[in-house]
Amino acid sequence: MERFLIEVPRKAEEQACIQAVKIFMETGSHFMTHADYGSVDNAHKAWMIVELEDKATAWAMVPPAYRAQAKIIKLTTYTFSDLQEVMERHGNG
Repeated sequence: MERFLIEVPRKAEEQACIQAVKIFMETGSHFMTHADYGSVDNAHKAWMIVELEDKATAWAMVPPAYRAQAKIIKLTTYTFSDLQEVMERHGNG
């Protein structure tokens, strides 16, 4: 499994917020129950970290109305030994 950060922005207007809630509820989207929202701090986006088979599966989770604006980022965790290997390859180890 791979980990992805899904970011779904929306406009700041109240109507856009209401529309987002409606779309998420109608599509049965996990965004209603699993996403973190930044609206209270004036960041009108929803974020969710998911473990899925591939990026295509992550895109399928995004309601169609938000796919054009959404971002999906594959997340990678590095260990100290991973970083040491990179530094050695580049002559900095």
